[in-house]
Parts: sequence; structure tokens; C-alpha cells
Amino acid sequence: MKKILLLTAISGLALLGCSSSQINMSMGNMRLITSSAAPQDVMNFANTACKNDFYQGASFLSKAGKEYRFKCVKAEENEILNPIPGTTIPTEAPATTAAGK
Repeated sequence: MKKILLLTAISGLALLGCSSSQINMSMGNMRLITSSAAPQDVMNFANTACKNDFYQGASFLSKAGKEYRFKCVKAEENEILNPIPGTTIPTEAPATTAAGK
């Protein structure tokens, strides 16, 4: 009986560690992401999704339940990337070139 309870507890904890993030809508530079992940993971997912679409990153707009709204920002638009409150947007290290050496 103890083994069954232990297995049940471990499986429940394992399922809590699993989370999913998916883009529900992509219209122009707007993204609607549904996620059960931690806010920092959602911010990282949004940044990666926007960068994959040739934007500088994602700027947080709003949250309703598990739905997050983001705007993908281009560098030449001089817009600020706003993170989800309590999270950060990771900065990339500047690229080094052979010409600089």
C-alpha cells in the first residue's frame, strides 16, 4: 500500500513539472499564447517565437487566465520590450567579429 501511495505522489509531482505553451493566434506582429508554464518560461517562449519570425523580441501586453498577449517588436521601430511583471528579458551577448581583432 505504501508503494502505491509513493508512486501516486511521485507521478503527481512529475505531472506538475510538465507544462505546455502554444501559440493560439499569430496575426501580424501580435501573438496570443496559451500556457500553463511559469511566467519566465512564457516570456522566454514568446521571445524565441518572435525572434524566429525575424523580430527583436516580444513585448508583453496583457494576461487573462492562461492566455498571454504579446507584440513582436522590430529594432528599427524604436519600441521598448516590456517583460511580464516579475520576469526579465535575457540580454544577448554582443557578437564578436574577426574584424574587431
